[in-house]
Amino acid sequence: MSRRLAGLVAVCSLCAFGFAPVAVAQQCAAPAGNYTGPVNWAQRLVGAERVWPLTDGAGQRIAVVAPGGVEAAGQLAGRVREAQSDCDGRGTFAAGIIAAPTDPGTTFAGIAPGSQVLSVRVPQGDPDSLAAGITRAVEGGATVIAVVSPSASGSGALSAAVRNALSRNVVVVASAAGDKPGTRTYPGALPGVLAVGGIDANGSPVSAESGEHLSLAAPGADLVSVSAGGRGHRWGVGAPAFAVAYVAGAAALVRGYRTDLTAEQVRTRLLVTAGGAGGAHDPLLGWGVLDAYSAVTAELPEGIAAPVVGERPSAGPTPTVVIAAGPPEPPRQDRLAGALAVLGVLAAGVAVVATAAARRGRARGWRIG
Repeated sequence: MSRRLAGLVAVCSLCAFGFAPVAVAQQCAAPAGNYTGPVNWAQRLVGAERVWPLTDGAGQRIAVVAPGGVEAAGQLAGRVREAQSDCDGRGTFAAGIIAAPTDPGTTFAGIAPGSQVLSVRVPQGDPDSLAAGITRAVEGGATVIAVVSPSASGSGALSAAVRNALSRNVVVVASAAGDKPGTRTYPGALPGVLAVGGIDANGSPVSAESGEHLSLAAPGADLVSVSAGGRGHRWGVGAPAFAVAYVAGAAALVRGYRTDLTAEQVRTRLLVTAGGAGGAHDPLLGWGVLDAYSAVTAELPEGIAAPVVGERPSAGPTPTVVIAAGPPEPPRQDRLAGALAVLGVLAAGVAVVATAAARRGRARGWRIG
């Protein structure tokens, strides 16, 4: 393959994820300027700002596992551990959705603006490289791991890395970014991992990947976030892979507010509080659309387990409502005492009236007045 053709292939791979480079020679993601438009629909849908009075994700470290790692660009300045120059752009874009703080120069902000990001660069598509990246994230102190670019296949090393992360109490979230219906990508298809599909502003699925392994859906079209290569943003970006960032950010909020919860309990909260799937598993939406506010604030019964495909998810037993026929009948002695008290009052009243009438009769000589 000639250099020119190789360059064009690299450019097209970026465009497919919404990152059109400024020039063919640069071949890297670049910002389009500061976004100052209306608050993006995805931010409004997730509504994370309602949770910020309780937690903004402070104390949480989210590892973003992506082909280019994460660049400390724009609003992410000072927020990224082990930051790298991210020519690919996807890692930085996802990290912005997760952790970008509010800024007076833009209406864009991340889901958990108090959290920090750990950059983990891995080659795209290789399951063993993903396994090594997940292991680095765990060793780097991540409380949540977001896999932006999954692999089309699994491996023993990847399964072992995921099991180790879960055993170390780390929430693992992965994009379900397969390009064909019925396909499975990894690590999202592995047990215990939250596999996330994308939706558009109308709530319609935009992910091709589908199946029983899908956990949740989150925004994956027409998005805004921080861009690698400068201080600006990219917007209008459509890629189901970025839905993983919203769920990872919500997981950070849950962990920031409920520090005693295990990774499995956080996963369960995200699943049972999701909405829009009608109480049943949908192969494209999973158990429903992310509801960050409910995931943080809902009071769930102790011991509740994550839903299983084929079973209806529930936040607890359905309460039984009994319509009362009337006030409860008091004990017999209470009724008798009450009756005697009423009779006593009536008798006293009659006595007072009779006494007054007798006095007036005597005064008139018992003549009719």
